[in-house]
Amino acid sequence: MTKYFLYARKSTEDEERQVMSIEAQITELNEYAKRENIDIAKTFIESKSAKKPGRPIFNEMMSVVHAAREPVGLLAWHPDRLARNSVDGGQIIYLIDTKKLVSLRFPTFWFEPTPQGLFMLQVAFGQSKYYSDNLSENVKRGIRQKLRRGEWPTLAPFGYVNNPKTRNIKPDPVKARIIRKVYELYSKGNIGLEELGKRLSFWGVSGKNGRPLCKAVVKKILSNPVYIGLIVHNGETFEGTFEPIVSRAAFSAVQKVQEQRSRKFKTRKSHDFPFCGLLKCGECGGAITAQWAKGNGGRYCYYRCTKKFGSCRQKYLREDLLIKQLKERLEKAALPSSWPEEMLNMCEAWKEEASDKQADLAKRTKQKIKEENARLDKLVNAFLDGTIEKDIYLKKKNEIIQRKTDLQEKRSALRGKGNNWLEPLRDWITSLKHAQKLASSNDFIDIKSFAEKIGTNRHLLDKQVGWDWRSPYDKIILYKQKFPLVFSRYAPARSAPSPSVSDERFVMSGRLDLNQRSHAPEACALAARPRPV
Repeated sequence: MTKYFLYARKSTEDEERQVMSIEAQITELNEYAKRENIDIAKTFIESKSAKKPGRPIFNEMMSVVHAAREPVGLLAWHPDRLARNSVDGGQIIYLIDTKKLVSLRFPTFWFEPTPQGLFMLQVAFGQSKYYSDNLSENVKRGIRQKLRRGEWPTLAPFGYVNNPKTRNIKPDPVKARIIRKVYELYSKGNIGLEELGKRLSFWGVSGKNGRPLCKAVVKKILSNPVYIGLIVHNGETFEGTFEPIVSRAAFSAVQKVQEQRSRKFKTRKSHDFPFCGLLKCGECGGAITAQWAKGNGGRYCYYRCTKKFGSCRQKYLREDLLIKQLKERLEKAALPSSWPEEMLNMCEAWKEEASDKQADLAKRTKQKIKEENARLDKLVNAFLDGTIEKDIYLKKKNEIIQRKTDLQEKRSALRGKGNNWLEPLRDWITSLKHAQKLASSNDFIDIKSFAEKIGTNRHLLDKQVGWDWRSPYDKIILYKQKFPLVFSRYAPARSAPSPSVSDERFVMSGRLDLNQRSHAPEACALAARPRPV
C-alpha cells in the first residue's frame, strides 16, 4: 500500500483571513485518510506564503520524495496548499512524470495520474497562481488609492493609532506628547540618541526585550516625515490628510542637529570645565583647554592654548578672571532696566495693528496653494500622457509637495499665532534683558551658551577675551558707542524725568534703530542733531 505525506500550510501574511487553519486542515485530512484507508507516513506543517519558491518545509518534503526508494503520494487540502507559483507546481508535475509521486489526494479536488489528470492539475496550479497574483495587484491598487487620498496605508507608526472609522491614522493622546517632547529635547542639541533612548525607556517606551531603544530606532523616529503629515512610499512623497504631531520648524531643527552631529564627534570630558570649547587662541588658532594647578596658596583652574599648531606665546588665564571678562562683555549687550518692558509693550501694539496685513498674507498664501495644486494636476496629466519620464515626474512631484506643505505650514502658523514677524524681535529683546541678569549670575553653562549665541570668532589673546558681535546684537554695541550719554542717563539708578519732558521716550523701531529725543539738559546737544530713521 502506498505511503502518503500529509502537508498542511497557511500564510503568515494573512492569518486572520485564512479559510482553513492548520489545525482544521490536519483534522479534516486525518478523517479523510481514515475513510479512504490512506496510510500517512509523515506529516509536514508550514506557516509561510507559497507565492514565491523557497519554503523550507516544502523543500524538505520534496527532498524526502526524491530520496524515497518506493513511490509515495501527497495528501493536502487543495492544490493551492502545495503551490501558488510556477516553480513549485512544475516540480510536483515533474515528480509525477518521473514516477516519484504516484498519487495526489485532496478532499476538495480529484486527481488521477493520467494525461487528463495532469492537465487538470496544471489548471489548478495556474488558478492558484492567478489568484495570488490578482490578490497582490488588488492590494497594491488599494494602497495606491489610499496614498492618493492621503491615508496611511499600513499599521500606524509609533505616536499614531489606526482609526477604523476613517480608515486612517490619528495621534495617540499619550504617545504624541512623547514624540513632541523627544523632538523638543533633541532640537536643543544637548542630548544624544543613547540618552534619548534611556529617557524614552523611563517614559515607558522600550524594545521587545524591555531594554531602551537603540540609537538606530531613535534616529528613525527623529527622521520620520510622517510626524509632519507626509507619507513616503517607494521613494514617492504624498501629502497626508491626517493630523501632524510636530511642526515643520521643529522637524527641520532636529534634522539640522542630526546633520551637525554626523560631522562632529564630541569626546567625553573627565573634568567639569564649563568654558572649554567656547574660545580659540587669538595667536595660533588652537583650542582653549583648561587644567587645575596650585598657586598662591590654593588650587585654581586655568585656561590656556593647547598649542596644537606648534609654538605659541600665550599665557595662562585664571578662571575667575575669565568669568569677570565674560560678564563685562555680556553687560555691554544689556539694555537699561526700564527699556525692555517699554519695548515689549510696543511690540504688543504693533501686533494689534498688523491684523489686516496678516489677513491679506493668509489670502495670498491660499492663492499660492491653489497654484501649486494646479501645477500638480498638470504634472500628473503630463505623466499619464507619457510626455515626461517617471524619474522626472517623481522629482518634480516631490518638489511641488514640499512647497505645498511649506505653504500650508505657513498658513497654519498665521491662523494659530499670527504676527510671526514680531517673534524674533521679542526674543531679541528678551535675550537683551537676560544678558543683564547673566552679568550678575554664576550660571556658567548659561553664560557660555549666551556668549555662543551673541558672539562669533570668539578668541583669547594676551589674557583678554574678545569676539565679533553677531547681528542684531552688534546694533546695541554700535548705539552705545555712538550715544554714550543717552545710555548713561538711562542707568537703573537714574531719577524720574521732569514733567516738561515726561512724555518723551526713546523708542526702538522695527529695524532696531533709536528715535532720538532729549530727556535732560545734558542731552540737548543730541536733540539738535538729525534723528536717525
